[in-house]
Amino acid sequence: MSHDRTSPHATSFGAAATAYAEHRPDYAHAAVRWALDAAPGARVLDLGAGTGKLTATLSALGADVVAVEPDPKMLAELRRALPGVRALSGSAESIPLPDGSVDAVVAGNAMHWFDMAVAGPEITRVLAPGGVLAGLWNTMDDAVDWVAELARVSGPAAIGPRDTPDSWRARTASMHLPADGGPARFGSPEQDLFPHGQTRTADSLVATLGTRAGVLVMPVEERQALLDRIHAFLTGRPETAHGEFILPLLTGVLRVRKL
Repeated sequence: MSHDRTSPHATSFGAAATAYAEHRPDYAHAAVRWALDAAPGARVLDLGAGTGKLTATLSALGADVVAVEPDPKMLAELRRALPGVRALSGSAESIPLPDGSVDAVVAGNAMHWFDMAVAGPEITRVLAPGGVLAGLWNTMDDAVDWVAELARVSGPAAIGPRDTPDSWRARTASMHLPADGGPARFGSPEQDLFPHGQTRTADSLVATLGTRAGVLVMPVEERQALLDRIHAFLTGRPETAHGEFILPLLTGVLRVRKL
């Protein structure tokens, strides 16, 4: 995940890199295919790649992928998990790649951290003509009753403003993209949602929510109280109290094409 270094939320991930790698979900393959289906080739930059959750899916789908990540601990975890992938230190605002060198730039749960006034021209620079910029976010399917209740119990620190489908659509619809300015022309942004899921237990879902930026920056006692409250909720619901269950997710994609 790429981060604006001025934000305490954005800089909170490195210390939890191992937990992030273990507990964060991957991305629906159908969502990744849709993100890339308009790209002119297979060269893909995973920008703000974090520990490589999206990178791994891109590789599995046959993309020629390079990962760029600013946080040294996250980058080290990515390189450990995916030793065959080219992984570079860099950021959305300073991409260590030549002009026109990739057919797509993708970001998994990271684009909202980018300073697009600076990152937009950089992304435009590395994209080939006809290239695609796509952001992907995993959202919780709050059309499922227990998920909606979990969101209420957890509060915005754990389940935030892009973590449910309707709020994700509203938040990303107005996101500043390179299409809003600069010498290059882009097409209109497109959005879509794709079914996904993650196998969890009550304990592992609590651990997953513990890797959220808003939770990581809480004072220790406040964070523990929140996680205890979430755990009590999960162990009290029949859908989640006993062993493994599927956490219903939807992978949202926002994409725009360089003309």
